Amino acid sequence: MKYSTVRLRRLSRELRTLRATTGLTTEAAAEQLGWSRSKLNRFETGKIAPATEDVAAICHLYCVDQATAEATVQLAREVTRRGWWTAYSDVFTGSYIEFEAEATVIHKWEPLLIPGLLQSEDYAREIIRATWPDLTSTELDRRVDARMARKINLLGSKTSALHVLMDEGALNRPIGTPEIIASQLGDLLRIMDWPNVTVQVLPLTNGAHTGLEGAFSVLGFGDEDPDIGYAECPAGEVYVEASDQVRRLMLMFERLAGACLSPQESATRIAAMRSKA
Repeated sequence: MKYSTVRLRRLSRELRTLRATTGLTTEAAAEQLGWSRSKLNRFETGKIAPATEDVAAICHLYCVDQATAEATVQLAREVTRRGWWTAYSDVFTGSYIEFEAEATVIHKWEPLLIPGLLQSEDYAREIIRATWPDLTSTELDRRVDARMARKINLLGSKTSALHVLMDEGALNRPIGTPEIIASQLGDLLRIMDWPNVTVQVLPLTNGAHTGLEGAFSVLGFGDEDPDIGYAECPAGEVYVEASDQVRRLMLMFERLAGACLSPQESATRIAAMRSKA
């Protein structure tokens, strides 16, 4: 069964916290529950998802108050809840999309392209075709559909805040026809008016800057979970969870944001580009 990576991560942390408040060791708690130490350890490390009755038994042993017990059992139920992205499991093979869907704020730096979350359908098609040149037309359509579904479900819900920093070179790159670029820039300007979206452009005149090593994202989850950093390259995905490393990424993001045009200045720059496309 496919588990929710985000919720399982949250549940395992909650189970560790609840046990810690009792002073019980893993061995002692497992013995009183009539389980092996490895079973409880797998629950607490998120290796496997506990059944709701297992979570209820844990809460009973730890003398958890009723409200907390009910919330923890409900979280265990939600671990197996299917998200919209599972319909595209052939396209979204990693865990990033789920983390992104659960985030309350997304910070994204992109030096090469307009990010996928802000791409128009025609622009996305050109990017995907160039990235995977051996796709059949059906496979290409499938990936484009998945990218548009991601955009609609994340930005359309207005539940996540998106802050994007883009290099001006990404906007100047000729992707497809001039009509595709003009349409993409117009779509980008419309999205920039949404209250949950902030876009800033880093001018080419800035020269060398702290973001030259490549694109990255930092996903924030409010008080629910620690922030996560993420970077992708042809060799695979990299997740950054150590707090000092995440802070370093956010410091890079903040420095880049300070070097960028303001959101209003960025909109003016993009509108000027669109008029010339």
